[in-house]
Amino acid sequence: MFQTLKNEFQICEEIGRGRFGTVYRCFSPATGESFACKSIDKNLLIDSTDRECLDKEPKILQLLSGNPNILHLYKVYEDDDFLHMVTDFCPNSDLYERVSSGSLSESAAAAILTQLVSAISYCHHMGVAHRDIKPDNVLFDSENRLKLADFGSAEWFAGCEGRMMSGVVGTPYYVAPEVLMGKEYNEKVDVWSAGVILYIMLSGVPPFYGETPTETFQAVLRGNLRFPTRNFRSVSSEAKDLLRKMICKDVSRRFSAEQVLSKLNFSDFHLISLSPVFFFFCKVSLFCELLILMFFVIYRTPMGD
Repeated sequence: MFQTLKNEFQICEEIGRGRFGTVYRCFSPATGESFACKSIDKNLLIDSTDRECLDKEPKILQLLSGNPNILHLYKVYEDDDFLHMVTDFCPNSDLYERVSSGSLSESAAAAILTQLVSAISYCHHMGVAHRDIKPDNVLFDSENRLKLADFGSAEWFAGCEGRMMSGVVGTPYYVAPEVLMGKEYNEKVDVWSAGVILYIMLSGVPPFYGETPTETFQAVLRGNLRFPTRNFRSVSSEAKDLLRKMICKDVSRRFSAEQVLSKLNFSDFHLISLSPVFFFFCKVSLFCELLILMFFVIYRTPMGD
């Protein structure tokens, strides 16, 4: 490994592995903190597209630094054979692991979606589209704060003609139909993917799937969004309405990330799944306040002879 990296960090256990490299936990003796080190083997890069992604990711992460819901890049080390990126350490289970055990309540899903779309909205404001939003790339740090990660497929669309992008990138279940059709597309592909994640969080199953990647792509292209009763019996109409606006084939009618955030901030979606016990105690609290008020009114009013 790059000697300067080893001088500043202790490289610890492996915590992840991908197509081009490995992620390690690393420790800084200077600060006493743990970080993650993503080490990419340049010899495994297949073509110019892979090399372009490798060059682009650290630059995009540096551009997006400062947002609390985006993985923070601290340092980059590079030599002839490797690129090492030191980032936030996220020891908690990622979103893929969380949804693999079953669906979430609406309040839990809304809390996660709000952070995710906040990160996406910031990316779009900075002219960046992630283009590979999926549960595997949604991490959580030691304080359970969401961190959007893996910008290897990201594109700086602000520099593209007409702010439109091209190229088939993404993951079968989550990719938007316009990407699969080979058309030019805009940043709303990220909103589609986030909508698919919301669908999975609420139901435990993806909205479009098949026995093979090809069948899954065909289902995505058809885009027939359904809400089976067995999976959506307890899901509110507000949540379904938001899903329709996010997983919308007509890009002109699909919500932007900012519109999703606005919907989350000013609707009752957050509150739908709060326990009835919560509302019971709210009513009890109000009743007790009224009793106390009546007590003071009665006993502070002068009594007649």
